Amino acid sequence: MGIAMLDGQAVEGTPVLVPLQTMNRHGLVAGATGTGKTKTLQVLAEGLSNASVPVLLMDIKGDLSGIAAAGVANDKINQRLQQMGLTYAPSAFPVELMSLSQEKGVRLRSTVIEFGPILLSRILGLNDTQEGVVSMIFKYCDDNQLPLLDLKDFIKTLQYVSNEGKKEIEAQYGKISTSSTGTILRKVIELQQQGADLFFGEPSFDIEDLMRIADDGRGRVSVLRVTDMQSKPKLFSTFMLSLLAELYANLPEEGDIDKPKLVMFIDEAHLVFQEATDALLQQIETIIKLIRSKGVGIFFITQNPQDVPASILSQLGLKVQHALRAFTAADRKTIKQAAQNYPETSFYKVEDLLTQLGIGEALVTLLNEKGIPTPLVHTMLVPPTSRMDVLTEQEMDALVNQSALVKKYNQEIDSESAFELLTARIEAASQQAAEQQAEKEAEKKSAAKPKKEESIFDNTAVKQASRTAANILTRSLLGALGLGGRRKKSLF
Repeated sequence: MGIAMLDGQAVEGTPVLVPLQTMNRHGLVAGATGTGKTKTLQVLAEGLSNASVPVLLMDIKGDLSGIAAAGVANDKINQRLQQMGLTYAPSAFPVELMSLSQEKGVRLRSTVIEFGPILLSRILGLNDTQEGVVSMIFKYCDDNQLPLLDLKDFIKTLQYVSNEGKKEIEAQYGKISTSSTGTILRKVIELQQQGADLFFGEPSFDIEDLMRIADDGRGRVSVLRVTDMQSKPKLFSTFMLSLLAELYANLPEEGDIDKPKLVMFIDEAHLVFQEATDALLQQIETIIKLIRSKGVGIFFITQNPQDVPASILSQLGLKVQHALRAFTAADRKTIKQAAQNYPETSFYKVEDLLTQLGIGEALVTLLNEKGIPTPLVHTMLVPPTSRMDVLTEQEMDALVNQSALVKKYNQEIDSESAFELLTARIEAASQQAAEQQAEKEAEKKSAAKPKKEESIFDNTAVKQASRTAANILTRSLLGALGLGGRRKKSLF
């Protein structure tokens, strides 16, 4: 990492080295703006890549893409390396650009069903009753072959169980509170407003593609460009928790290994915890505690160590503290608390030194090969060998065009899922209901049709009397004419 310093001067022959096997014990890089945190992150990523360890960088500020290009020496770099007895060897690193949104690079997505009911409930900040409703929805979809791929599938199912399918659901799974489904729907819409529709869907990203080795044997550096996430902390937390949970669920137990399988650097780490509920923090803490045994290391980069919850801070093995600034009484209190996070030392007065560190200098403590914390050391850090600036648009286009993963993941797939299946079911039910209603209306009209008014002459008795009267009248007329009656017999 660099060389030890005492009384502001580099001490020859005292290199500060980080054991590779301890890089899955997690870490922290902290310091005020402009003190060199990003360059320290870059140095650590370069060292891991050279040791054939894949790296994932969360590029919040958009200034890490330069690791894909070789650096350029200048007077400051040469002077620093001369104090360390080193020479500058510019180097570019194998980089894959990635994105959660419309940024250039490989699109990272996850399906709702892969996310699962528990994590989804944690992200939405639901209570136990609402979490039970979400679990019921997942169970219903699983039992009825209704794939939950994106948020529109989940919303459609939520609406269905609240309306058309309510009787069916309650018959199989019990009563559902309308207020609970309404609250869940509002929470999902809030997540959508932060761009979650871009994250949930197909094709789902395979975490194995984060752990690739380049053709030259170096670990591939995946730069996740999330420059638009500062205004979407809930979406960023959603992605981080999903990624950590999937890594933990799918990677085998490794125990103590010679080097990690993957190391993640989370820049602007306060965004992960900024709007996290207690349940979500507990979930993150649990995964960070356990994921070490899977061979995964996690490093948080932030301005103030207090941005990271104490329960997680205590799990971090490597700590690199750049300068802090004291402008107010609150700042001085923060510095005093930060100084207490590090091992005691007789060489430095930590509380004072924290405000006096120069750019590219830091207080460093780490775990040795036996897992024992080392004494605190004031360190002059080596400069990155890759570019300490961003790539141009043309350079990024070239990286994206030659990426095999872009071709694999950047074509959106809209498979038949719960949304389409439930929509078809509702339409079929509506059509059937309309046909039944039409039949009922026709029957009503037929029953209400007026009958022909019965004439007096249609009466049977009247008809018989009429026939009798007609016969009598006929005989009378014939008699008067001498034509009726029987003829008298002749004498002859």
